[in-house]
Formats: sequence, structure tokens, C-alpha cells
Amino acid sequence: MKKIIKNRSWIITTVTIIATLAIMLIALYANSVTVKVNSLNLRTGPAVTYSVKEKINKGERLQVISRKNDWIKVISHHREIGWVASWLVENSSIKHVSSLSEATIVIDPGHGGSDSGALSTKGKEEKHYTLIFANKLANDLRAKGARVILTRDTDKTVALSKRPDIAIKNSASAFISIHFDSSDTANDATGFTTYYYHPGRSRALAQSVDSGLDNLALDNRGVEFGNFLVIRDNSVPAILIEGGYINNDNDFKKIDSAAYQDQYAQDVTTGLANYFKSNG
Repeated sequence: MKKIIKNRSWIITTVTIIATLAIMLIALYANSVTVKVNSLNLRTGPAVTYSVKEKINKGERLQVISRKNDWIKVISHHREIGWVASWLVENSSIKHVSSLSEATIVIDPGHGGSDSGALSTKGKEEKHYTLIFANKLANDLRAKGARVILTRDTDKTVALSKRPDIAIKNSASAFISIHFDSSDTANDATGFTTYYYHPGRSRALAQSVDSGLDNLALDNRGVEFGNFLVIRDNSVPAILIEGGYINNDNDFKKIDSAAYQDQYAQDVTTGLANYFKSNG
């Protein structure tokens, strides 16, 4: 009888250990992610500006420790601890990772809602075109793998002070505000301008994006300092692009054309890619 009880106790203990191990393995598997892209960067911190510790191959599983700003702190190869961009692990359709694809970019379509912005000579409102350009730029950036946040995605009013706050709260890598210029006299000025407020990274971002805009079919007025709230009260690299004079009939023909809109989105995307390649 004692032998039977002893054996039974041993069996119960063994089953308990096996069940505990199974639960632990299931928990570990559930709290892990599978890499879906090639050469995923494991960084020392939760942003593209942190250094790369190692590359992780597609198909590898990573143990999740914590999350911050849409970055995941993980254990790789059972030894290395670092951070990976969650959107490149969980929902990505891109094949190769770049510094642009690891970036969080806030796009700010100027005006909206009760604020129409400037008017063309035919009464067309600036707010309508800033949203068109923003959506095209967002689509191009997302196709490259970037995480994109718009300050507005419909015709609604968004307070100026709230726009930089969105970038700051989301620890954005860059903030791009889209506008169209207007002169006191119709047809008196032409071309596009890229503005920055803060020297350093914001100025570098402006220069990089502006250099990519030379394909646009309007005069490039260059990079200038601009005292605009959305870039002044912003702690992330921030620029404002005036993409042409909306009350210049020739400029407006370009602004209203799909070809110009598409080229603008491609060129800003290229400028951002170059910026992050140099400053990531």
C-alpha cells in the first residue's frame, strides 16, 4: 500500500511539473512575436535614433518584455535585449527594413474645418488641398513601412497647439506640416518654400526634404527660417512646406493636378529617406 501511495505521489508531482512547464511555455509563446521582415534592427532604445545592436532574421521569434511608443522591448536569441518597431514585426508587408521604415512621422494637413486657409482666385480652399497632399504622402510613406500619424484625416478643426502635441506625445521622428502660400496680390508670387524654426535636426530635415523637391514643376524658393507655431512649439524635428502659391493661377494648376500631387509625395518621401539615412 505504501508503495502504491509513493508511486501515486511521484506521478502527481511529475504531472504537476510537466503541466507547469507546459503553461510556462504557452505563456512565453503567447507573449512573443515573430519577425516578418528581413534584417530587422534591434536597437538600444525605442526610436530610430538609437544605435543598432544586431540584425534579426525573418521568421525568428522574440520574447516580449514591455512596450513603449509602439516599440517593443524584446529578448533576441535568448541573450540580447533591445527594442524593435512593433509595426515592422506585427503588421508589416515590406520585405526590407530601412531607417525610414522605422520612423514615426506626423503629417499635419494645414487648416481644416472652420479654418479654410488661403483661397485661390477661383475661391478654392487651401484646407482641401493640404488634406489631399497629406493623404498621398501618408500612402507613400506607409508603403515604405513608416508609421504615419495625421493630425487630421477629415475636414475638421484642430487647434494649432494640439498639432505639435500629437508629434511630441507619439515620440515622432519627424513632423511635416503641409500648406500653400498666398501673396497679397494675386499672381504676384510663385514657387514653394521649406521652413524650419529650430536649428540642428529641424534645419537638417528641411534641407534634406527641400533638396528632394527639385523635381517639382515650380520654382524652388529654398529653405528659410519660419516662426510658425506648429514647428516653433515642437520638440521633434519639424518643418513646414508651402507647396506653391494657391492664389497664383499657374501654381494652382499644378497644385490641383494629380501629377504634381504624386510628385510632391514621392519627393518628400525621398527627402525623408535621405534624412533618416544620414541622421538615423
